[in-house]
Amino acid sequence: MNHIEKIYGIHAVESLLQRTPENVIQLFLLRNRKDKTLEKIESLAKKAGIKCQILDRKKMDDWTHGNHQGVIAEAKIFDAVMNEQQLLDLAKEKDDFFILILDGVTDPHNLGACIRTADAAGVDAVVVPKDRAASLNPTVRKVACGAAETVPLVKVTNLARFIKELKDEYVWIIGTAGEAETDVYQTKFDKKTAIVMGAEGDGMRRLTRENCDQLIKIPMAGAVSSLNVSVATGVCLFEYVRQMSLKG
Repeated sequence: MNHIEKIYGIHAVESLLQRTPENVIQLFLLRNRKDKTLEKIESLAKKAGIKCQILDRKKMDDWTHGNHQGVIAEAKIFDAVMNEQQLLDLAKEKDDFFILILDGVTDPHNLGACIRTADAAGVDAVVVPKDRAASLNPTVRKVACGAAETVPLVKVTNLARFIKELKDEYVWIIGTAGEAETDVYQTKFDKKTAIVMGAEGDGMRRLTRENCDQLIKIPMAGAVSSLNVSVATGVCLFEYVRQMSLKG
């Protein structure tokens, strides 16, 4: 699926120009802003033959309703498309199936950061429920820095039922909870694993928790009792990556 969208923010636009400049229709730069970062973006656009327009701040602010950092790209966006059944089919086919499930993450900044981390960890997909989840909007794309176009975001109608269907394909479901007895570093991950992260504060919903094969926690040594969900996601995903690298 593809559509035209305005992508804003220095890192998001720079990533777009470096990875898929052919999808950028035109570039908008803030009037009277001159620095090395924007000069690099302007240079990338010129190299790709992309038109640049200079705009006043008010116009850019009206377009984005966010921190555009002086740069907006109008681009063709090609989302990585995968539906529920296709993901289940992939679980059946692959021996090293690895996904991230987000239950109740409604903040677009957190969703974008989780998608970016998931891309870095090499997950097959990020799964969210159709309700109680942030949508794939420009803010998510900005924070994800290009990962939203490479990692499939799969929306499922019934998360508890979907988890049961994953288990039928021998996927080990690991949920995160502060009260769990086993920590992430004591856990032996299976090659076919789904890691479930709950919303900050509320955590996973009851049915989601009940359908997990195992609950784990991140050991906390300081005064704070929990981490931001995107940070916690990075800890768990890369512990899986570390263990798989040792298995070869």
